[in-house]
Amino acid sequence: MNQVKPLHILHLEDDSRDAELVRGVLRRGDLADAVVQLAATRAEFLAAMEAGGFDVILSDTEVPGIDGVEALQIARQKYPGIPFLFVSGHSQEAGRVATLRAAGASDCLLKSQTGQLAEAIQRAVHASAVRQNAGPGEHYLHAMERLVTVVQELSLARDLDTIMKIVRQAARELTEADGATFVLRDNGMCFYADEDAISPLWKGQRFPMSACISGWAMLNRQPAVIEDIYADSRIPQDAYRPTFVKSLTMVPIRTLDPIGAIGNYWATPHRATPEEVRLLQALADTTAVALENVQVYTELEQRVKDRTAELETANKELEAFSSAVSHDLRAPVRQIDGFAQMLAQDCANKLGEDGLHYLNRMSEAARRMGQLIEDLLALSRTTQMPVARQQVDITLLAREVAAEQAAAARTRQVDLIVADGLAAQGDARLLRVVLENLLSNAWKYTGKCARSRIEVGSMTAADGQTAFYVRDNGAGFDMAHASKLFGVFQRLHSEKEFPGTGVGLATIQRIIHKHGGRIWAEAEVGRGATFYFTLG
Repeated sequence: MNQVKPLHILHLEDDSRDAELVRGVLRRGDLADAVVQLAATRAEFLAAMEAGGFDVILSDTEVPGIDGVEALQIARQKYPGIPFLFVSGHSQEAGRVATLRAAGASDCLLKSQTGQLAEAIQRAVHASAVRQNAGPGEHYLHAMERLVTVVQELSLARDLDTIMKIVRQAARELTEADGATFVLRDNGMCFYADEDAISPLWKGQRFPMSACISGWAMLNRQPAVIEDIYADSRIPQDAYRPTFVKSLTMVPIRTLDPIGAIGNYWATPHRATPEEVRLLQALADTTAVALENVQVYTELEQRVKDRTAELETANKELEAFSSAVSHDLRAPVRQIDGFAQMLAQDCANKLGEDGLHYLNRMSEAARRMGQLIEDLLALSRTTQMPVARQQVDITLLAREVAAEQAAAARTRQVDLIVADGLAAQGDARLLRVVLENLLSNAWKYTGKCARSRIEVGSMTAADGQTAFYVRDNGAGFDMAHASKLFGVFQRLHSEKEFPGTGVGLATIQRIIHKHGGRIWAEAEVGRGATFYFTLG
């Protein structure tokens, strides 16, 4: 009886805890016997590439010395048939996914989706086996399916670089070529803008239209199919002798007034079939539309930039905020939740009732924090997102949040006063974020008081609006520095004295502004602080 060989998986990942989490997930599924080889640096990855012997490659989007796309390109050149899957901590925006898939990724998952990893690996391995064993008719069918996917990816492209990444990879895949090039018409020159080949060709170089086959395809507005480059007078043979190329096919991008060309190269004699030429020309026609769309999109984008230049600083701040939350908070929260779940599954009998209770609370808190981070990231990306207003019981919400704070610090004696009847029209989820941040700060900055006092109430502001407030008798701050209070990563106390990220108050301000309100603070060093906010 034949025994199925265990999968050998190469994992490019520099975070040992994430690597351990992946191994733990695989041990629980149908890939329990899989052998996982970890590469944590560029050198280790390149050494693994030389040694070979693996069936699947998993990769983070970036590790020290090498990013995921470069790793994918190296793997595709050396082992074109081996599935390559990204397992990333980044959110999967459509443009990013399109870029990774266009580069040749078999699949793209978030690290928070590791529960789906075993299934994704098996799916990719099966698809690879089908491609390798498929007949000519099946190859054409798969190529057509790939072309449909490429059309969708190109429809999402918003810049030339993304288009080129999609096209040069797709061109090579559709015809199983050993190289592909993306050529743009630059006045009377052919600009070899991008390529994907088993060895370098002419990327970044320019040649006269009359001196290269891409120019011929554009000038004659038709494909060039050449089985033997050394037997065709249109080929500048001396330019090709140092290369691997034996055969090629070049098609114009747009047959009416061509703006470029797409070419495929083969390292062994090959005459492109009519089906292959049709696939390549269909790709080129779709590329023409995508390029025109990018031009229109670029012009519209420039108009918006010209009219909203003052928002550039705010956008950079949002990007910095998103990056900090994504890199600094998501990974540890994800790891806590993942390991907590594994601990609950593997050690339930050893933990006892109290241990399981504490573990469940820890896991719930991690998931809640993970969801909060996702919500904040979504908020920072969508500044025009409407607020889902409803009647919110501020009193109830504040007491719920305060109870969570008290449960997390049972040794603290805090006099908490929450006024009755506090209510407002607002987004309940976002207002909970506001109260969590304000009450958390109040708990933190009263930590050194002999007797802590925190109060939640309301008053009528100078403009007649109802202003809610959170007041404490804690450390306070110097009002001379109040202008820095709501800036991202701006802190008025040392990290050693009062730990924190400097993100919370900036988050609160953004939420309050989205409600059409305002937020301000009054404080005195050593005598506490009061934060006021209205909701418009």
